[in-house]
Amino acid sequence: MRTHSVLRTSTKLLMPPIMLFALYVQFHGDYGPGGGFQAGVIFAVAFILFTLIFGPARARRVAPEWVTTPMCALGVLLYAGVGVATMLLGGTYLDYNMLAHDPHHGQHLGILLVELGVGLTVWAVMVTIFLTFVERHAQREAAADPDAEEDGHA
Repeated sequence: MRTHSVLRTSTKLLMPPIMLFALYVQFHGDYGPGGGFQAGVIFAVAFILFTLIFGPARARRVAPEWVTTPMCALGVLLYAGVGVATMLLGGTYLDYNMLAHDPHHGQHLGILLVELGVGLTVWAVMVTIFLTFVERHAQREAAADPDAEEDGHA
C-alpha cells in the first residue's frame, strides 16, 4: 500500500481552513452571501476530501452512520421547530419577530436557527449519499476481488 504522504499532509493542513470558511459562510449568511446551504456543502466537501484521501473506513470512524443519519432529520426538525415555536408564541409560521422582545433580534435569531438547520441537513445528506456510494462501490470491488483491502486502497 502506498501512503501518499504529500496528499495526507496536504489534506490535514487544508481541513481546518475549509471548515473555518464553512463556519464563516454559515454565520455570515444573514449579513451577506452565504448561509446554511452553502456552509453545509463546504463542510461536506471537507469531509469528502478526507474520505478520498484516507478511505471510507476511516471516514466512517470520524462520522459514523449513527451520527449522520439522525443529523439529516435534526436539521429539518430545527427548521420546522422554529416555525412551530413562532406559531406557539402567537405569530404565523416562521414569523421571526416573535422570537425575541425586539423584532430585529427576533429576525436575527430566527434566520440563524433556520440556516443552522439547513446547514446540518445539507452536510448530513451529502455525506450520507457520498459514503453510501463509496461503500457500495467498495463492496462490489471486494466481491469481484476478494484479495483487495477493505478500506478501499489498493
